[in-house]
Amino acid sequence: MLRKAAVTTVSNGSYLQGQANGRLPSMDSGQPAQEGKVVLKKKVTLLRGISIIIGTIIGAGIFISPKGILKNTGSVGMSLTVWTVCGILSLFGALCYAELGTCIKKSGGHYTYILEAFGPLPAFVRVWVELLIIRPAATAVISLAFGRYILEPFFMQCEIPELAVKLITAVGITLVMVLNSTSVSWSARIQIFLTFCKLVAILIIIVPGVIQLIKGETQHFKNAFAGNDASVMGLPLAFYSGMYAYSGWFYLNFVTEEVENPEKNIPLAICISMIIVTVGYVLTNVAYFTTISAGELLLSKAVAVTFAERLMGNFSLAVPVFVALSCFGSMNGGIFAVSRMFFVASREGHLPEILSMIHVRKHTPLPAVIVLHPLTMIMLFTGDLYSLLNFLSFARWLFIGLVVAGLIYLRYKRPDMPRPFKVPLFIPALFSFTCLFMVALSLYSDPVNTGIGFAITLTGVPAYYLFIVWDKKPKWFRKLLGK
Repeated sequence: MLRKAAVTTVSNGSYLQGQANGRLPSMDSGQPAQEGKVVLKKKVTLLRGISIIIGTIIGAGIFISPKGILKNTGSVGMSLTVWTVCGILSLFGALCYAELGTCIKKSGGHYTYILEAFGPLPAFVRVWVELLIIRPAATAVISLAFGRYILEPFFMQCEIPELAVKLITAVGITLVMVLNSTSVSWSARIQIFLTFCKLVAILIIIVPGVIQLIKGETQHFKNAFAGNDASVMGLPLAFYSGMYAYSGWFYLNFVTEEVENPEKNIPLAICISMIIVTVGYVLTNVAYFTTISAGELLLSKAVAVTFAERLMGNFSLAVPVFVALSCFGSMNGGIFAVSRMFFVASREGHLPEILSMIHVRKHTPLPAVIVLHPLTMIMLFTGDLYSLLNFLSFARWLFIGLVVAGLIYLRYKRPDMPRPFKVPLFIPALFSFTCLFMVALSLYSDPVNTGIGFAITLTGVPAYYLFIVWDKKPKWFRKLLGK
């Protein structure tokens, strides 16, 4: 299928199209840019890269409900072990993405790497499911947590009305979309501030926890590995929960073309971020157990709030605000990164052409950002969000496992590819096996939901042949697709 390979100006003069087909010289190629060309500028510094990763990983989960791991491990000691091991495994995955990001200097993350390794069909299926369901549902879920916790201080004595939560959530989503459409610099600056707020919130929990340990409050750590034995199914499910809590380490790879000195800054940002997050997560859970028993933690709806109420008195009112800011940071980082996937997929001809256009003055991929707004609003007010995420959670790990397997494949397929950063082969082998094992486990433990998710994912195959391969489309159909 032929696609435009030249940079063109849209008739109204408001936008310029980005590189078509992804095969023109990249921003790092050293070749001169075409006159009048508008590109996404390199505004992601090392600090901003760290803030994207940390700010997107740390959402509401560590503050609200870390009980999924405890429930499936059966003991305090084993749960802390799983938190640590999941952090190390996530670091392994992040290091694999660091290698891919330094040798394939295109934005787009999962989509771009699958396209390079395995071709257009699996890459299209990945972006198809992400655009239609995964990203709108994930954004709506984290936004609902933002709406609920930003209202918490105003409804201390009663239940928060669901309509109020959804309305304030809609305002939050719109604000994030406007921010990312208006300025890359401002969205990055706000992400740094929100990341700082997240780390302060974690320190608010860790520091009193350390003080409790110094005072000798260690009764909940005695016989730490005693309790209900983890079942054969429970332990893998605990790892599944832990890996989900750490997910987000891959988002810097979605904006590779905007990273200053990516050969140095991508690996550095990933290593620094994952060490901070892993240490923070483990110490936060240790802090919880200095004050809350395993049984109380399993019964708590919001562990951080319970912890703060016991140790901080009236200051505990600040915790819901910090949780809300944490959720807002995850919303901002996720939309900032994933919009670049849609931008690149459009540039490759896999999504409507308008999504590969950049605002002339603001230098933001505005259409790729705002395309998520109506879909997210539909999900927010009509969809069964948690069911959708359950249906498609396996798809995320399937494609991440495929990406890391692709790294191994590219080592043999393209051995001469420049690799400024290279990981030992056992790291991608172990991580891809872990991802595929979790996918197989979900097929075994929850065949109905996983089967529905698999069926939804497979709709991308006929969509690929209909929208991409079929050349004899009617004129009105081509116009609809922006061809």
